[in-house]
Amino acid sequence: MTGTVALPLRIGARTIGSLRRRLVRRPFALAEALEGRLPPLPQLDPHAHGWLITSMPAALLPALEAEHPGFRAFVRQRYGRSYASLDQSFEDYLAGFSSKSRSTLKRKQRRLAERSGGALDIRLYRTPAEIDDFYRHARAVSATTYQEKLLDAGLPEGGEALAAMLRLAAADAVRAWLLFVDGRPVSYLYAPADGETLIYAYLGYDPEFGELSPGTVLQLEAMRQLMEERRFRLFDFTEGDGQHKRRFGTGTVECADLLLLRPGLANLLVGQTLNGFDAAVGTAKAAVRRLGLERLARRVRR
Repeated sequence: MTGTVALPLRIGARTIGSLRRRLVRRPFALAEALEGRLPPLPQLDPHAHGWLITSMPAALLPALEAEHPGFRAFVRQRYGRSYASLDQSFEDYLAGFSSKSRSTLKRKQRRLAERSGGALDIRLYRTPAEIDDFYRHARAVSATTYQEKLLDAGLPEGGEALAAMLRLAAADAVRAWLLFVDGRPVSYLYAPADGETLIYAYLGYDPEFGELSPGTVLQLEAMRQLMEERRFRLFDFTEGDGQHKRRFGTGTVECADLLLLRPGLANLLVGQTLNGFDAAVGTAKAAVRRLGLERLARRVRR
């Protein structure tokens, strides 16, 4: 489906402007990315400027360009897409961690259990009635998180968001978890399904309990339950790097987000402007790192 897309010009998390094109979106599911084969793209209508392709394996870029001669590809970002295989035993999964990591995880579990009166209180939610209860508690936690306060990336709020979650639950296409301390929810994980793949959509925790690593403890228990349930085959940590994703993932696919645009001067100018801006921001960031000015830059952004 064609729609007008605002293509942001970003410095860090701050958007300073955008350029607009009429594009057909084509995201790659994790299973497609792992297959490593270029599937056909949706048909373009006469008014579309091209495709916005996300999470495509970077190795497929030459094949994409060869299949669409005359179109221009403009890569917006490259990243590792981490995932975990769920069709294994939890013991085998843990064996993939270093001995130091296993020890660290056990220590975090033990500390949080001690704070909780001797046992962890982690609850799984999957049915519509359970998801309704999960949403009420998880929204209360999300309101305290930096993701919501600073990045507008907390658990979505409102009746429409809850209705979408309930529809997924009715189709057995979602899993969610809450971690409680003294009967109080302090961390949540929400993962909708795409076929046999669960998607790492929202994880948050109350910063008051941050030193106890509640998000890490909750993720580990979620992985254990999923490997025992064997309903899903993959856990998709989606795009972007991070210690949490590297820790719990069992593999990575190098992916790219890109525009594939029709030939024409206007499209060429849009693509080159976006790439030039991104390159300038990357150069500036590298210079800041070389000069050891990251802390000063963070203060200026605040």
